[in-house]
Amino acid sequence: MTEAIETDTKRIGDLGVEIVAMKEDLSDSEKGLIEDKKFLAELEKSCATKTGEWEVICKTRSEELLALADTIKILNDDDALELFKKTLPGASSFIQLEVTQASMREEAAAALTRFRNSQKSGRQNVNFILLALQNKKVDFNKVIKMVDDMVVLLKSEQVDDNDKKEYCVQQFDTADDKKKELERKDGQLVVAIDDATEQITTLGNEIKVLGVAIADLDKLVAEATENRMEENSDFKALQASDSAAKEILAFAKNRLNKFYNPKLYKEPGFAQIRVHGAPPPPPETAGPYQKKSESSNGVIGMIDTLIAELDKELTESETSEKLAQEDYEQLMADSTEKRGADSKSAADKAAAKGDLETKLTDFKDEKHVTVKTLMAVEEFISQLHSECDWLIQYFDVRKEARAGEIDALGKAKAVLSGADFSFVQMKSTRFLRKA
Repeated sequence: MTEAIETDTKRIGDLGVEIVAMKEDLSDSEKGLIEDKKFLAELEKSCATKTGEWEVICKTRSEELLALADTIKILNDDDALELFKKTLPGASSFIQLEVTQASMREEAAAALTRFRNSQKSGRQNVNFILLALQNKKVDFNKVIKMVDDMVVLLKSEQVDDNDKKEYCVQQFDTADDKKKELERKDGQLVVAIDDATEQITTLGNEIKVLGVAIADLDKLVAEATENRMEENSDFKALQASDSAAKEILAFAKNRLNKFYNPKLYKEPGFAQIRVHGAPPPPPETAGPYQKKSESSNGVIGMIDTLIAELDKELTESETSEKLAQEDYEQLMADSTEKRGADSKSAADKAAAKGDLETKLTDFKDEKHVTVKTLMAVEEFISQLHSECDWLIQYFDVRKEARAGEIDALGKAKAVLSGADFSFVQMKSTRFLRKA
């Protein structure tokens, strides 16, 4: 367990370093995101402005074309022409009733030239049509077909621009939504990684505390066992010495009873206690020996007292030994239970720590994939900007120029097809007289 704890501790340190590095990468990514959002906001603002301007241009052009169409219709009306003939003397000579092929060619070429000069168009098809109109023997049907083909090409280009713009807008929206989703997921993973790291650290500390507690408990059990063994050894030594002392006292008492109280004398068994060494010489006697019964009773009583004290000491030591053994056994039982609970808790925490470390690895792997996906989306958005920004920025300008080109081609075709663009022409002298 100590080796596992040290390994996990080292791994936690390594993971901490990796987390710091990933947080720095996240900070850089967040800065890039802020710049991209700023650019997107400016782009949306610019597009909104251009859209408004284009709507105004379209509306104004539509009103202008409607006014011109109404004016031409009014001036070319048969009743108006008859009225001009009657009310304006000599006016009929100024009304263009016939259009020659040359004038039609010149008028169509003039319309295309004006458009080319105003738009600075570099289209080779327009130049080719102008070159064809300069030929005096030009076949108008061929030129009209060229104009029709040019109009079809322009409309096809406009359709392509419309589709491309729609694609760009849709892709920008989809990519932006995906980017926001990935950023939100990345933020959630950062929180999950921080939480898992914190829990792993907490469990590691708790496992260390339990390890120290188990070691202290084992040390306490060892000391208690050693003390118990010493106490039991002391008890056995005391029991042996007290028992030996009792035997000696009992032997001495029995010996006194043999002399003073023969009736209480008991024949010794197999065990005899001998006094080593030669006895001292007998004292000189003055006459026949007299038994001192009273003195013998005092000595025997003293021996009985000593034996009683030894019995009491043995009883007390046996009681103390029994209580000490019971306390030791209870301590061992409690220690075993406590050690088992702490070991189980440490094992559970180690298992939970292992699960968290697995989850942390999964979180980091998922974050790595998320960051790579986010970088891919940002790269795709960058490519979209490279591909679409120019089109979106100049879409209205291109559409307006293309519409003008189609309008010029239409007018040229109308001239070549014999459309009547005549109008009442007045001499400058007539204006002066009316003024």
